[in-house]
Amino acid sequence: MQYRLSNKTISELSCDYELCFVEGDKIENLEDKDVLELCKFGEGDVMDVPTSRRVYASLEDKDLESIRLVLAKVVSEIKGYKIKSLKTKLPVNDASIEDIYAAFVEGFELSMYSFDKYKSDAEESTLDELVLCEVADTDLESAEKGLDRGLKIANATNYVRDIVNEIPQVYTPQKMAEDARALTELEGVSCETFGKEYLKEQNMNAFLAVNQASPHDPVLVHMTYKPSGESKGKYAFVGKGLTYDTGGLSLKPTQFMLTMKSDKGGAAAALGVIKAAAELKLPFEVHAVLGCTENAIGGKAYKPDDIIRTREGVTIEVTDTDAEGRLVLADCLSWAQDMIKPDYLFDMATLTGSISVGIGIYTTGIIGNNMSLQHDFKINGERSGELLSIMEFNKHLRPLIKSKIADIKNSVSGGSGGAITAGLFLDKFIKPEYKDKWLHLDIAGPAYAESAWGYNHVGGTGAGVRFCVYYLLSKM
Repeated sequence: MQYRLSNKTISELSCDYELCFVEGDKIENLEDKDVLELCKFGEGDVMDVPTSRRVYASLEDKDLESIRLVLAKVVSEIKGYKIKSLKTKLPVNDASIEDIYAAFVEGFELSMYSFDKYKSDAEESTLDELVLCEVADTDLESAEKGLDRGLKIANATNYVRDIVNEIPQVYTPQKMAEDARALTELEGVSCETFGKEYLKEQNMNAFLAVNQASPHDPVLVHMTYKPSGESKGKYAFVGKGLTYDTGGLSLKPTQFMLTMKSDKGGAAAALGVIKAAAELKLPFEVHAVLGCTENAIGGKAYKPDDIIRTREGVTIEVTDTDAEGRLVLADCLSWAQDMIKPDYLFDMATLTGSISVGIGIYTTGIIGNNMSLQHDFKINGERSGELLSIMEFNKHLRPLIKSKIADIKNSVSGGSGGAITAGLFLDKFIKPEYKDKWLHLDIAGPAYAESAWGYNHVGGTGAGVRFCVYYLLSKM
């Protein structure tokens, strides 16, 4: 899609179609007022008027997310039209010009996304130019910055969607490592990959246990983005990269195994953060650590009743082989603290079904020890439009992860407080000096849409990329 800024009025420009934003139900001065009244056009509606070649979009609120969300409806309306160009004048609200233009591009690009490479009859949109009209000369620089930022963040999100949507016979741990290495084409990005022998040397036995039955070797990926100038901080993002999860010997039923190609969503999001940071040239040193493996079944599979000694020296009683993500993260978090020594450490994972029970499928859970950091991350992350909710540690839940024959166990029976007990499990692998610098981000709810919502189509949503990038932007 080509975006073009113009200082001309919307009537001076010739395009195939026009997008008209409406504030609520205020249609008194619109050219198609009679048609809109007849069809009871109201707040939050989108309506196409083919005779005038206009589509009207009513904004429910004046915030940036309302712009993104209404564009999902607009794209749904016009995506199949055989048009090449669209013109519009962006609405003005209390946000900055840069933020408004960024939100517009994010909403449009995320809504236009599709994953149809395996469809025989897939049709591409013919729309290739979008003209943003009536841009004042004094606003031109801010508008250009907004377009650039929005496009790079949306592209990173769609890049992650492609990874999450890719099928398991194609997307192995080795493919994720290959994708990571490909990002080294970006300025400032480097990549190291480590195989099974290195994991053995590092005593990453929990990570290795999960991999035991897979025909594909595990890969530990470490990516680094360094800015050309002075760094304003060092951030590490650790991602769970289960390229497929059968549940292992604690086998998932078919209905729960379907969509488990999405269990690599945390690692994919960490890749997306690196991509966005490099393309936006953020003034931070950003690291991504990906624990890439499958959780398969077979004669070599790890078992309930096994006891594993982790890299950190903590012993784990395996009570459920389908609670494997936390085992991979345990060793990866240990490694990241020792090898990277970041200022802040965040892990992202499709970790628990319990998180969706607690806060719904649209929201990411934030778990950690530092309430101030959690609130800071939530406030700045939600500027992206992604939803975040803080889940507090509970001293009454902490004893539930204790084991009678090891230091801790990897799953708690009963399911009560499962998202928090998973966070408490990970907390066991956070060193004292990092307790207040670490957050666990459970993206299990929003990472994969089983039915479309907002600007998310069925499939991977790219959850995590935007809220992490917006958090980093707030530190500039």
